[in-house]
Amino acid sequence: MNSMATQPPKPPAPPKAPAFKPDGANGGDSVVLERRPQKTKPPQMFQVVLLNDDYTPMEFVVEVIQEFFNKDRETATQIMLKIHLDGKGVCGVFSKDVASTKVDQVTEAARKSGHPLQCVCEPIE
Repeated sequence: MNSMATQPPKPPAPPKAPAFKPDGANGGDSVVLERRPQKTKPPQMFQVVLLNDDYTPMEFVVEVIQEFFNKDRETATQIMLKIHLDGKGVCGVFSKDVASTKVDQVTEAARKSGHPLQCVCEPIE
């Protein structure tokens, strides 16, 4: 016996939305939500600081500042003198991940060259 449908099956009907009634007609129990804009804070920034020591040559410090912080020779020399005179100097301000990477790069370069140069990152308040 050969039985075939004469008509294709109908797709299911979409669900019906509840009927909207103007204010007061819903029995007074409806809630209206207000959309509040979200306020996002910018990420906390960190400053990368080089610390003075009595062993690392000034020329090496200038080269490190030029290479890792993209400063020109004059600016790098001014930062180096600030480090020498004040005990520390800010080389740049970055997000936490970038600042941490810069600290690691400077420390590794100093160790490879046999210098005890110290580099840290500090949060900016």
